[in-house]
Amino acid sequence: MAKLSSEERALFPLSNIEAVVKLFRLHLQKNSEPNLAILSIIVGHIENTLTCARGVSEPPVGYEDECSSKYSDTHRVLPLVEYETVEALHHRFLAIIKAHVDVTAFGTPRYATRELVKRISDVVWCTLSSSYYKDRAHLQSIYSYMTGAKLDSSGTTLAVVAACQALGYCDVHLALSEDHTWVVFGDKGQHTVEVTWHGKGNEDKEGIPVTHDVYSKSWLYVNGHPVVCDRHMEVATIVSNMNPGINATTDSEEVMLLQQALLWMLYDAGHLAKYPMAIDNLGDLEEMMPTKGRCPATKMYEEAITSAVRYYENQHVYPYTYLGGYCYRNKLYKQALKYWARAASVIRNYNYSRDDEEIYKEFLEIANELIPHIMRVVSSGISARSILKDPECFGYLLEFYDGICEWEEGSATPVLHIGWAKALFNTIAKFDAHVRSHVKISCIDPDSTDISEVQDPPALDKTAAEARTSQDQNGNMASDCINIAEEDIDPSEMMHRWPPVKLASAKMRGLRDLLLADKLNSQAISLQLTAQSQVTMTKKRGVGEVETPHAGRSKRARRE
Repeated sequence: MAKLSSEERALFPLSNIEAVVKLFRLHLQKNSEPNLAILSIIVGHIENTLTCARGVSEPPVGYEDECSSKYSDTHRVLPLVEYETVEALHHRFLAIIKAHVDVTAFGTPRYATRELVKRISDVVWCTLSSSYYKDRAHLQSIYSYMTGAKLDSSGTTLAVVAACQALGYCDVHLALSEDHTWVVFGDKGQHTVEVTWHGKGNEDKEGIPVTHDVYSKSWLYVNGHPVVCDRHMEVATIVSNMNPGINATTDSEEVMLLQQALLWMLYDAGHLAKYPMAIDNLGDLEEMMPTKGRCPATKMYEEAITSAVRYYENQHVYPYTYLGGYCYRNKLYKQALKYWARAASVIRNYNYSRDDEEIYKEFLEIANELIPHIMRVVSSGISARSILKDPECFGYLLEFYDGICEWEEGSATPVLHIGWAKALFNTIAKFDAHVRSHVKISCIDPDSTDISEVQDPPALDKTAAEARTSQDQNGNMASDCINIAEEDIDPSEMMHRWPPVKLASAKMRGLRDLLLADKLNSQAISLQLTAQSQVTMTKKRGVGEVETPHAGRSKRARRE
């Protein structure tokens, strides 16, 4: 584990974004084992000072009035970070770990053992405050741990990994899914162990290995395809998990600009190539605050999808919902439907469980809020080029619901209820029978041995094939496999298209004839879609439980 060199210490006190970026760049270039604790303390200090200890009504002393240009040099000035403060907090962290963990008691192993990692996680847990709300923001850094004895779930995992690093165990690394974190260890990273909790109930998962039985068909564990970090990717995690939120409606622009600059530095060094969520966060920042001379946000969203396809067998959902959200916000409604359908094509690989609350809310919002909004917008003053006259858009809707239905199949907990059914009916009713009849629906029976129905690869697989053969400027990820622009097609051309749609879920196969009927039967569709759902639901969930964020922006601090 590297300490800060004299050259790095000379950069203190850190007073602006450029100084922090220079420190991170220098530290990463000089060290194969960058000091996670120190870097987390630095960004945590800045984030907490600018968000938790800052009023919204008045700018801090030394900051110009907000009437200046939105992202002027004013916002590149940061509260001073003194080296003495960082050093003191780092020494406190080391003292806690070394005082409570005697590695000789474990035989001074060359590589970490399950018992040793469990002991370290016990120490972190036992030194946390017993009375705080663990889902609060800004609890993901070691700065929060040292100054308030508070950590959220992902912060706890980071603290365990940083503690292992401090004890000389460089084989212990972070494993990240889209809503959970755990630890891998061993000379080849072959062992796994839970060191934190998940969910609002704070269920204790500590010490449990993440075996095949645990991760198989589980979205929480991305079906055994997590982002397994090296040290530089763990630094990227520290940066990606930064949260600029001051309150529910206001973000710190300084924190956003710092996070953006650090992510670009890590991107340029190639440390984000295998990290879809960090790439998406960078795209999100670029969408809000474009950087002159950098590629647009759309390219970042595309790269996140390509990374997920190339490195994680297309098992990650959020890259598609991020891009779908971008298209929605920019009124590219056909493209939004397309990428939401692809997100559903990923979720079909899993079995739904109550651990999937976050992704459930994401799909519920898409189905019951965003898609109905699109239908209302395109229905008013309907034009000849409306997506309601495009059979491909109807096909995307069928693929979306087919993925959701297959997610439910084989699950102990049902997904669909009457709210889903009403939204589906109201949406497909916007397409007249002539448009619906132009979709070539084929049903894939999982029990059938006839493969003639599934010879053509689905569009998602074509994207995957293209992704594996395309590269970006760093030779890491494709940038040209996805076309964002909406097509400007003559209305008569739309009706010469017969887009194929393959339905694999039992519910959607059963709905096939109802969906193509000249007159839609609302009751029959609702009964088919909610079959065996209402009687087994233990908690009724509806649209009212879901806030309506700007699509795709609700995951920026997903693991906080």
